[in-house]
Amino acid sequence: MTIYHIVLFKFKSLVPVEEVNAVCGSELAWIWKLVNTEQACDRMLALKTNCKHPETQQEYVRTSIGGSNNSPEDAANGFTHAFISEFENDQARKYYLEKDPAHLEFVKSIEDILEKHQVVDLSPGVF
Repeated sequence: MTIYHIVLFKFKSLVPVEEVNAVCGSELAWIWKLVNTEQACDRMLALKTNCKHPETQQEYVRTSIGGSNNSPEDAANGFTHAFISEFENDQARKYYLEKDPAHLEFVKSIEDILEKHQVVDLSPGVF
């Protein structure tokens, strides 16, 4: 049964804007956060190709999409980015979450730049 793994991120402000302004000027302050955020997002999306099945060494994440929140509803609770990964079944998702070295390394690598995250998984039509 197909499983969609939905992950929401809110990134920390890594350096106070005042400090960035002092070094770069206010017109460049936004770049500081953008670079760190974009790198993390690119690496999250790269998990589709970096995660390999332990026996076949083939990609097992069926699809991986993501982007910045653009909802006009003002109900994101501070989450700024969303990602959806598709897995063939629970076994694939379980390996991804618990054992896949690429995924586990990624999770560890973003701990210091995330303020919070939220995860919701679903199988279409299963309520």
